[in-house]
Amino acid sequence: MSKYRAILIAGPTASGKSAAALALAEKFCGVIVNADSMQVYSDLRILSARPSLADEARAPHALYGFVSAAEAYSAGRWLEDMKAALARTQRDGQIPIITGGTGLYFKALLEGLSPVPEIPGDIRARWREQAQNSSARDLHELLCERDPRMAARLMPSDPQRLVRALEVIDATGRSLAQWHDEPGQPLLREEDVARLFITQPREMLYARIDARFDEMIGNGALDEVRALAEQKLECGLPAMRALGVRPLMQFLRGKMTQDEAIMRAKTETRRYAKRQLTWAKSNMITWKHIFTKDSEKFLENYLQL
Repeated sequence: MSKYRAILIAGPTASGKSAAALALAEKFCGVIVNADSMQVYSDLRILSARPSLADEARAPHALYGFVSAAEAYSAGRWLEDMKAALARTQRDGQIPIITGGTGLYFKALLEGLSPVPEIPGDIRARWREQAQNSSARDLHELLCERDPRMAARLMPSDPQRLVRALEVIDATGRSLAQWHDEPGQPLLREEDVARLFITQPREMLYARIDARFDEMIGNGALDEVRALAEQKLECGLPAMRALGVRPLMQFLRGKMTQDEAIMRAKTETRRYAKRQLTWAKSNMITWKHIFTKDSEKFLENYLQL
């Protein structure tokens, strides 16, 4: 049995963290709990690189593929779902192995989230419609008028976060920046968990990303995107921004060739991995940074299980 209450495994996309989590779960009868914002969606098994059915049969998995792409799943909802998942593992005497590539989820887990109230559905719908009919720059200018403090923190090219800031000030009368000033309640203490960041040399990681996307295409990624397109979902929904969705939809609509779409998707994924690595350098300084080839070594020397 581990001396830790939980094991956290983060890392950039395609780094091998899921395989490491599975090895740990099999060896120590653990439960793999998802910390990836795209792997929650039932519609995105292939493009989100969710664990396969064979992997799920080898060890218990939680918080994977249980949300419709029509929903806007959030870090706040994930934290509530994680709270319930941790309670179940504690009840059953199992160690949770929390793995994924969404840095905000790990930050929320260890630091909590600011207590921003739930946004009423009519306000949320109104701002989503506004985003459909306005450019990100227009949204940023509007935010500058209503909430200059938050506008100064956001890029004029980030409609998702701009809409979030606008709906919060509309619904609460307070800047999202003010809500962020209020501390949250963590679910786990750092001293009670093992924190591992698994990575690869940059060129090797990029090669793995490219090879994995080719495999996704072979496994039916185009059919997955075609099924999404048939739902006629709002393009601003999180699932519609999953890596690979937009370029493959462009191909299906005849706006680019399949080779162009695949190349675009690979480029987007490599850029995302680079952002994950940059984020980790600033926010995961105290984590153990481990190359995938050293996985057996970290089991023995770092976890001391």
